[in-house]
Amino acid sequence: MRQNSTPLPATSLIGPYGSWAANLPDRLPSLSFRKAEWNKPKRWKEKARSQIIHLLGAPDIGQNPEVTTHKKYTYDGLDIEELSWQLPYGNPTEAILLKPAGATDPLPGILALHDHGGNKYFAKRKITRTGDEQHPLMVKHQQQYYSGKAWANEIAKKGYVVLVPDNFTFGSRRVKYSEVSGFGWGPLKTEGRSEVNPEKAEEISAYNDWAAAHEHIMAKSLFCGGTTWPGVFLREDQRALDVLCSRPEVDADKVGCGGLSGGGLRTAYLAGLDPRIQCAVCVGFMTTWNDFLLYKSYTHTWMTYVPLAPNYLNFPEILGIRVPLPTLVLNNKADQLFTPAEMKEADRILQEVFGKAGAGEQYQGNFYEGEHKFDHEMQLDAFAWFDRWLSIS
Repeated sequence: MRQNSTPLPATSLIGPYGSWAANLPDRLPSLSFRKAEWNKPKRWKEKARSQIIHLLGAPDIGQNPEVTTHKKYTYDGLDIEELSWQLPYGNPTEAILLKPAGATDPLPGILALHDHGGNKYFAKRKITRTGDEQHPLMVKHQQQYYSGKAWANEIAKKGYVVLVPDNFTFGSRRVKYSEVSGFGWGPLKTEGRSEVNPEKAEEISAYNDWAAAHEHIMAKSLFCGGTTWPGVFLREDQRALDVLCSRPEVDADKVGCGGLSGGGLRTAYLAGLDPRIQCAVCVGFMTTWNDFLLYKSYTHTWMTYVPLAPNYLNFPEILGIRVPLPTLVLNNKADQLFTPAEMKEADRILQEVFGKAGAGEQYQGNFYEGEHKFDHEMQLDAFAWFDRWLSIS
Protein backbone atom coordinates (compact mmCIF):
# COMPACT_ATOMS: atom_id res chain seq x y z
CA MET A 1 0.00 0.00 0.00
CA ARG A 2 1.25 3.47 -0.88
CA GLN A 3 2.66 5.76 1.80
CA ASN A 4 -0.11 8.30 1.23
CA SER A 5 -2.89 5.72 1.33
CA THR A 6 -6.36 6.66 2.49
CA PRO A 7 -8.53 4.50 4.81
CA LEU A 8 -11.50 3.21 2.82
CA PRO A 9 -14.52 0.98 3.51
CA ALA A 10 -14.00 -2.76 3.31
CA THR A 11 -16.94 -3.19 0.95
CA SER A 12 -17.19 -1.87 -2.59
CA LEU A 13 -18.50 -2.68 -6.05
CA ILE A 14 -15.49 -4.94 -6.50
CA GLY A 15 -15.75 -6.53 -3.08
CA PRO A 16 -12.60 -6.83 -0.97
CA TYR A 17 -10.45 -5.51 -3.82
CA GLY A 18 -11.83 -1.97 -3.61
CA SER A 19 -9.59 -0.55 -0.91
CA TRP A 20 -6.50 -2.06 -2.55
CA ALA A 21 -7.37 -0.71 -6.01
CA ALA A 22 -8.27 2.75 -4.69
CA ASN A 23 -4.87 3.00 -3.03
CA LEU A 24 -2.83 2.10 -6.11
CA PRO A 25 -2.43 5.77 -7.08
CA ASP A 26 -0.94 8.12 -4.53
CA ARG A 27 -3.47 10.12 -2.53
CA LEU A 28 -2.09 13.13 -4.38
CA PRO A 29 -1.47 11.92 -7.96
CA SER A 30 1.84 12.86 -9.56
CA LEU A 31 0.53 15.88 -11.49
CA SER A 32 -1.86 17.16 -8.83
CA PHE A 33 -1.47 20.92 -8.47
CA ARG A 34 -2.12 20.38 -4.77
CA LYS A 35 1.34 18.84 -4.37
CA ALA A 36 3.93 21.16 -2.85
CA GLU A 37 6.32 20.94 -5.81
CA TRP A 38 3.76 22.47 -8.18
CA ASN A 39 3.86 26.18 -7.36
CA LYS A 40 3.66 27.78 -10.81
CA PRO A 41 0.17 27.41 -12.33
CA LYS A 42 1.28 28.03 -15.91
CA ARG A 43 3.93 25.32 -15.84
CA TRP A 44 1.55 22.88 -14.14
CA LYS A 45 -1.24 23.55 -16.64
CA GLU A 46 1.05 22.89 -19.60
CA LYS A 47 2.29 19.61 -18.14
CA ALA A 48 -1.12 18.40 -16.95
CA ARG A 49 -2.91 19.30 -20.19
CA SER A 50 -0.24 17.57 -22.28
CA GLN A 51 -0.39 14.40 -20.20
CA ILE A 52 -4.19 14.11 -20.17
CA ILE A 53 -4.45 14.72 -23.92
CA HIS A 54 -1.83 12.01 -24.41
CA LEU A 55 -3.80 9.57 -22.27
CA LEU A 56 -7.03 10.44 -24.07
CA GLY A 57 -5.49 9.35 -27.36
CA ALA A 58 -7.53 12.16 -28.89
CA PRO A 59 -7.52 11.51 -32.66
CA ASP A 60 -6.60 14.05 -35.31
CA ILE A 61 -9.84 14.85 -37.12
CA GLY A 62 -8.75 18.11 -38.75
CA GLN A 63 -10.07 21.56 -37.95
CA ASN A 64 -12.74 24.03 -39.06
CA PRO A 65 -15.14 21.67 -40.85
CA GLU A 66 -17.09 22.99 -43.81
CA VAL A 67 -20.61 23.82 -42.66
CA THR A 68 -23.82 23.39 -44.65
CA THR A 69 -26.89 25.44 -43.73
CA HIS A 70 -30.06 23.46 -44.41
CA LYS A 71 -32.77 25.73 -43.08
CA LYS A 72 -33.30 29.15 -41.48
CA TYR A 73 -36.39 30.38 -39.64
CA THR A 74 -37.56 32.39 -36.64
CA TYR A 75 -39.34 30.86 -33.65
CA ASP A 76 -40.21 32.27 -30.22
CA GLY A 77 -38.00 35.31 -30.58
CA LEU A 78 -34.99 33.41 -31.91
CA ASP A 79 -33.37 33.10 -35.30
CA ILE A 80 -32.68 29.40 -35.78
CA GLU A 81 -30.43 27.63 -38.25
CA GLU A 82 -30.24 23.90 -38.93
CA LEU A 83 -26.64 23.04 -39.79
CA SER A 84 -24.44 20.06 -40.54
CA TRP A 85 -20.80 19.27 -41.16
CA GLN A 86 -18.96 16.15 -42.22
CA LEU A 87 -16.10 14.87 -40.09
CA PRO A 88 -13.58 12.43 -41.59
CA TYR A 89 -15.65 9.49 -40.33
CA GLY A 90 -19.24 8.54 -39.63
CA ASN A 91 -22.50 10.22 -40.50
CA PRO A 92 -22.72 14.02 -40.81
CA THR A 93 -22.98 15.97 -37.55
CA GLU A 94 -26.27 17.85 -37.31
CA ALA A 95 -26.57 20.92 -35.10
CA ILE A 96 -28.94 23.72 -34.15
CA LEU A 97 -27.81 27.33 -33.89
CA LEU A 98 -29.95 29.80 -31.93
CA LYS A 99 -29.57 33.56 -31.47
CA PRO A 100 -31.81 36.53 -30.63
CA ALA A 101 -33.97 37.41 -33.64
CA GLY A 102 -32.32 40.06 -35.79
CA ALA A 103 -29.00 40.01 -33.90
CA THR A 104 -26.00 41.02 -36.02
CA ASP A 105 -23.45 42.53 -33.62
CA PRO A 106 -20.90 40.12 -32.12
CA LEU A 107 -22.42 38.37 -29.11
CA PRO A 108 -20.96 35.94 -26.59
CA GLY A 109 -21.26 32.32 -27.66
CA ILE A 110 -22.31 29.19 -25.77
CA LEU A 111 -21.59 25.62 -26.84
CA ALA A 112 -24.55 23.81 -25.25
CA LEU A 113 -23.82 20.13 -24.64
CA HIS A 114 -26.67 17.62 -24.56
CA ASP A 115 -27.00 14.93 -21.90
CA HIS A 116 -26.83 11.15 -22.17
CA GLY A 117 -29.96 10.19 -20.22
CA GLY A 118 -29.93 6.59 -21.48
CA ASN A 119 -31.33 7.95 -24.73
CA LYS A 120 -28.92 7.89 -27.66
CA TYR A 121 -31.61 8.18 -30.31
CA PHE A 122 -31.99 11.87 -29.40
CA ALA A 123 -29.27 14.47 -28.96
CA LYS A 124 -29.69 18.21 -29.71
CA ARG A 125 -33.46 17.91 -29.37
CA LYS A 126 -33.03 17.17 -25.67
CA ILE A 127 -32.17 20.79 -24.87
CA THR A 128 -33.74 22.76 -27.74
CA ARG A 129 -37.17 23.57 -29.07
CA THR A 130 -37.58 24.65 -32.68
CA GLY A 131 -41.35 24.72 -33.13
CA ASP A 132 -44.73 24.24 -31.49
CA GLU A 133 -44.69 20.53 -32.29
CA GLN A 134 -42.29 18.56 -30.11
CA HIS A 135 -41.73 14.82 -29.84
CA PRO A 136 -43.65 13.52 -26.79
CA LEU A 137 -40.54 11.81 -25.46
CA MET A 138 -38.66 15.11 -25.56
CA VAL A 139 -41.50 16.87 -23.74
CA LYS A 140 -41.18 14.22 -21.02
CA HIS A 141 -37.37 14.44 -21.02
CA GLN A 142 -37.35 18.20 -20.56
CA GLN A 143 -39.95 17.98 -17.83
CA GLN A 144 -37.93 15.37 -15.95
CA TYR A 145 -34.52 17.04 -16.14
CA TYR A 146 -34.99 20.68 -17.10
CA SER A 147 -38.21 21.94 -15.43
CA GLY A 148 -39.87 21.69 -18.82
CA LYS A 149 -37.41 24.16 -20.33
CA ALA A 150 -35.34 23.95 -23.51
CA TRP A 151 -32.39 25.52 -21.74
CA ALA A 152 -30.42 26.26 -24.92
CA ASN A 153 -33.32 28.41 -26.13
CA GLU A 154 -33.63 30.15 -22.78
CA ILE A 155 -30.02 31.28 -22.65
CA ALA A 156 -30.05 32.33 -26.31
CA LYS A 157 -32.90 34.70 -25.49
CA LYS A 158 -30.65 36.43 -22.97
CA GLY A 159 -28.28 37.58 -25.70
CA TYR A 160 -26.09 34.63 -26.69
CA VAL A 161 -25.38 32.74 -29.89
CA VAL A 162 -25.88 29.12 -28.90
CA LEU A 163 -24.70 26.08 -30.85
CA VAL A 164 -26.10 22.64 -29.97
CA PRO A 165 -24.36 19.81 -31.86
CA ASP A 166 -25.07 16.10 -31.86
CA ASN A 167 -22.03 14.27 -30.55
CA PHE A 168 -20.45 10.89 -31.22
CA THR A 169 -23.02 8.02 -31.13
CA PHE A 170 -26.00 10.30 -30.39
CA GLY A 171 -28.74 11.58 -32.68
CA SER A 172 -27.44 12.07 -36.22
CA ARG A 173 -24.14 10.51 -35.09
CA ARG A 174 -25.70 7.32 -33.73
CA VAL A 175 -24.83 3.84 -34.97
CA LYS A 176 -27.76 2.41 -36.91
CA TYR A 177 -28.87 -1.22 -37.12
CA SER A 178 -28.09 -1.40 -40.83
CA GLU A 179 -24.52 -0.29 -40.17
CA VAL A 180 -23.71 -3.36 -38.06
CA SER A 181 -25.83 -5.86 -39.96
CA GLY A 182 -24.62 -9.43 -39.72
CA PHE A 183 -23.27 -9.31 -36.18
CA GLY A 184 -25.61 -11.31 -33.94
CA TRP A 185 -25.10 -9.97 -30.44
CA GLY A 186 -26.80 -7.87 -27.79
CA PRO A 187 -30.34 -7.75 -26.38
CA LEU A 188 -31.83 -6.94 -29.78
CA LYS A 189 -30.64 -8.63 -32.94
CA THR A 190 -30.06 -6.28 -35.86
CA GLU A 191 -31.40 -8.73 -38.43
CA GLY A 192 -34.93 -7.83 -39.39
CA ARG A 193 -34.92 -4.57 -37.48
CA SER A 194 -36.44 -1.67 -39.40
CA GLU A 195 -35.66 2.03 -39.20
CA VAL A 196 -38.44 2.95 -41.60
CA ASN A 197 -40.43 4.67 -38.85
CA PRO A 198 -37.83 5.25 -36.15
CA GLU A 199 -39.77 8.10 -34.47
CA LYS A 200 -42.23 5.65 -32.90
CA ALA A 201 -41.80 5.47 -29.12
CA GLU A 202 -41.51 1.68 -29.03
CA GLU A 203 -38.84 1.69 -31.75
CA ILE A 204 -36.90 4.40 -29.92
CA SER A 205 -37.04 2.41 -26.69
CA ALA A 206 -35.83 -0.74 -28.48
CA TYR A 207 -33.02 1.21 -30.13
CA ASN A 208 -31.88 2.74 -26.85
CA ASP A 209 -31.74 -0.70 -25.22
CA TRP A 210 -29.62 -1.95 -28.10
CA ALA A 211 -27.40 1.15 -28.07
CA ALA A 212 -26.75 0.76 -24.34
CA ALA A 213 -25.34 -2.72 -24.92
CA HIS A 214 -23.38 -1.46 -27.91
CA GLU A 215 -21.45 0.96 -25.69
CA HIS A 216 -19.35 -1.97 -24.44
CA ILE A 217 -18.49 -2.88 -28.02
CA MET A 218 -17.69 0.70 -28.99
CA ALA A 219 -15.44 1.35 -26.00
CA LYS A 220 -13.38 -1.81 -26.57
CA SER A 221 -13.06 -1.02 -30.26
CA LEU A 222 -11.92 2.55 -29.52
CA PHE A 223 -9.25 1.20 -27.17
CA CYS A 224 -8.06 -1.10 -29.94
CA GLY A 225 -7.92 1.92 -32.24
CA GLY A 226 -5.61 3.70 -29.83
CA THR A 227 -8.16 6.20 -28.58
CA THR A 228 -10.83 6.60 -25.89
CA TRP A 229 -14.43 7.71 -25.78
CA PRO A 230 -13.60 10.96 -23.94
CA GLY A 231 -10.86 11.57 -26.52
CA VAL A 232 -13.34 11.36 -29.39
CA PHE A 233 -15.83 13.52 -27.47
CA LEU A 234 -13.14 16.14 -26.95
CA ARG A 235 -12.20 16.34 -30.61
CA GLU A 236 -15.80 16.46 -31.83
CA ASP A 237 -16.67 19.17 -29.32
CA GLN A 238 -13.58 21.12 -30.38
CA ARG A 239 -14.72 20.98 -34.02
CA ALA A 240 -18.13 22.26 -32.93
CA LEU A 241 -16.28 25.00 -31.06
CA ASP A 242 -14.48 25.85 -34.31
CA VAL A 243 -17.88 26.26 -35.97
CA LEU A 244 -19.20 28.48 -33.20
CA CYS A 245 -16.11 30.69 -32.99
CA SER A 246 -16.03 31.20 -36.77
CA ARG A 247 -19.51 32.70 -36.86
CA PRO A 248 -19.42 36.45 -37.67
CA GLU A 249 -22.04 37.19 -35.01
CA VAL A 250 -19.94 35.55 -32.26
CA ASP A 251 -17.31 37.27 -30.15
CA ALA A 252 -14.75 34.45 -30.12
CA ASP A 253 -13.09 35.94 -27.02
CA LYS A 254 -16.29 35.43 -25.03
CA VAL A 255 -17.28 31.79 -25.41
CA GLY A 256 -18.57 29.39 -22.77
CA CYS A 257 -19.83 25.84 -22.57
CA GLY A 258 -22.00 23.80 -20.26
CA GLY A 259 -24.35 20.89 -19.92
CA LEU A 260 -25.98 18.34 -17.64
CA SER A 261 -24.78 14.80 -16.94
CA GLY A 262 -23.12 13.58 -20.15
CA GLY A 263 -22.96 17.26 -21.07
CA GLY A 264 -21.28 17.90 -17.72
CA LEU A 265 -18.76 15.15 -18.47
CA ARG A 266 -17.99 16.73 -21.83
CA THR A 267 -17.71 20.12 -20.12
CA ALA A 268 -15.08 18.75 -17.74
CA TYR A 269 -12.86 17.57 -20.57
CA LEU A 270 -13.50 20.36 -23.08
CA ALA A 271 -13.30 23.26 -20.62
CA GLY A 272 -10.35 21.69 -18.85
CA LEU A 273 -8.35 21.18 -22.02
CA ASP A 274 -9.36 23.93 -24.47
CA PRO A 275 -8.59 27.49 -23.27
CA ARG A 276 -11.00 28.98 -25.81
CA ILE A 277 -13.71 28.15 -23.27
CA GLN A 278 -13.61 31.33 -21.22
CA CYS A 279 -16.47 30.35 -18.89
CA ALA A 280 -17.68 26.86 -17.96
CA VAL A 281 -20.72 25.43 -16.16
CA CYS A 282 -20.49 21.72 -15.32
CA VAL A 283 -23.85 20.34 -14.17
CA GLY A 284 -24.51 16.99 -12.53
CA PHE A 285 -21.13 15.46 -13.25
CA MET A 286 -18.48 16.11 -10.65
CA THR A 287 -16.99 13.56 -8.29
CA THR A 288 -13.75 11.64 -7.70
CA TRP A 289 -12.19 8.58 -9.29
CA ASN A 290 -12.75 6.76 -5.99
CA ASP A 291 -16.49 7.33 -6.32
CA PHE A 292 -16.48 5.58 -9.69
CA LEU A 293 -14.10 2.84 -8.52
CA LEU A 294 -15.77 1.95 -5.24
CA TYR A 295 -19.42 2.90 -5.48
CA LYS A 296 -20.88 4.25 -8.69
CA SER A 297 -19.26 2.88 -11.86
CA TYR A 298 -22.50 0.99 -12.61
CA THR A 299 -24.40 4.29 -12.94
CA HIS A 300 -22.02 5.55 -15.65
CA THR A 301 -21.05 4.54 -19.15
CA TRP A 302 -17.70 3.83 -20.78
CA MET A 303 -17.75 7.46 -21.91
CA THR A 304 -16.29 8.58 -18.58
CA TYR A 305 -13.03 6.73 -18.31
CA VAL A 306 -9.43 7.39 -19.35
CA PRO A 307 -7.10 4.51 -18.48
CA LEU A 308 -4.18 5.50 -16.22
CA ALA A 309 -5.44 9.08 -15.72
CA PRO A 310 -5.90 8.56 -11.93
CA ASN A 311 -2.12 8.14 -11.64
CA TYR A 312 -1.72 11.77 -12.73
CA LEU A 313 -4.84 13.72 -11.73
CA ASN A 314 -7.99 13.15 -9.73
CA PHE A 315 -11.11 13.59 -11.86
CA PRO A 316 -11.94 17.15 -10.66
CA GLU A 317 -8.42 18.26 -11.47
CA ILE A 318 -9.03 17.66 -15.18
CA LEU A 319 -11.56 20.50 -15.10
CA GLY A 320 -9.17 22.34 -12.77
CA ILE A 321 -6.56 22.58 -15.54
CA ARG A 322 -8.51 25.62 -16.77
CA VAL A 323 -7.61 27.65 -13.66
CA PRO A 324 -7.94 30.69 -13.39
CA LEU A 325 -10.76 30.76 -15.97
CA PRO A 326 -14.26 31.02 -14.41
CA THR A 327 -15.74 27.66 -13.50
CA LEU A 328 -19.11 26.83 -11.93
CA VAL A 329 -20.07 23.32 -10.80
CA LEU A 330 -23.71 22.58 -9.99
CA ASN A 331 -24.46 19.49 -7.91
CA ASN A 332 -27.64 17.89 -6.58
CA LYS A 333 -27.44 16.67 -2.98
CA ALA A 334 -29.41 13.49 -3.71
CA ASP A 335 -27.95 12.84 -7.17
CA GLN A 336 -28.29 9.10 -7.61
CA LEU A 337 -25.24 8.95 -9.90
CA PHE A 338 -22.76 9.94 -7.17
CA THR A 339 -22.20 9.68 -3.44
CA PRO A 340 -22.65 12.90 -1.43
CA ALA A 341 -19.27 12.54 0.29
CA GLU A 342 -17.33 12.27 -2.98
CA MET A 343 -19.21 15.18 -4.57
CA LYS A 344 -18.16 17.24 -1.56
CA GLU A 345 -14.60 15.97 -1.88
CA ALA A 346 -14.51 17.00 -5.54
CA ASP A 347 -15.72 20.46 -4.56
CA ARG A 348 -13.00 20.68 -1.91
CA ILE A 349 -10.36 19.67 -4.46
CA LEU A 350 -11.45 22.34 -6.94
CA GLN A 351 -11.54 24.96 -4.20
CA GLU A 352 -7.98 24.01 -3.28
CA VAL A 353 -6.76 24.14 -6.88
CA PHE A 354 -8.29 27.53 -7.61
CA GLY A 355 -7.30 28.90 -4.20
CA LYS A 356 -3.66 27.86 -4.59
CA ALA A 357 -3.59 29.59 -7.99
CA GLY A 358 -4.92 32.80 -6.43
CA ALA A 359 -8.21 32.44 -8.33
CA GLY A 360 -10.65 31.54 -5.58
CA GLU A 361 -13.28 33.96 -6.88
CA GLN A 362 -13.28 32.25 -10.26
CA TYR A 363 -14.55 28.95 -8.85
CA GLN A 364 -17.93 28.25 -7.33
CA GLY A 365 -19.55 24.95 -6.38
CA ASN A 366 -23.27 24.93 -5.58
CA PHE A 367 -25.37 22.16 -4.04
CA TYR A 368 -29.15 21.92 -4.55
CA GLU A 369 -31.93 19.79 -3.13
CA GLY A 370 -33.13 16.88 -5.22
CA GLU A 371 -31.92 14.21 -7.59
CA HIS A 372 -30.10 14.36 -10.93
CA LYS A 373 -31.34 17.43 -12.85
CA PHE A 374 -30.67 20.90 -14.25
CA ASP A 375 -33.86 22.59 -13.10
CA HIS A 376 -35.06 26.16 -13.42
CA GLU A 377 -33.30 27.36 -10.25
CA MET A 378 -30.02 25.86 -11.40
CA GLN A 379 -30.44 27.28 -14.90
CA LEU A 380 -30.89 30.79 -13.50
CA ASP A 381 -27.67 30.42 -11.50
CA ALA A 382 -25.84 29.09 -14.55
CA PHE A 383 -27.08 31.93 -16.75
CA ALA A 384 -26.06 34.49 -14.14
CA TRP A 385 -22.57 32.97 -14.05
CA PHE A 386 -22.25 33.23 -17.83
CA ASP A 387 -23.57 36.80 -17.70
CA ARG A 388 -21.06 37.75 -15.01
CA TRP A 389 -17.97 36.46 -16.74
CA LEU A 390 -18.92 36.95 -20.40
CA SER A 391 -19.96 40.56 -19.78
CA ILE A 392 -23.70 40.38 -20.37
CA SER A 393 -25.32 43.23 -18.40
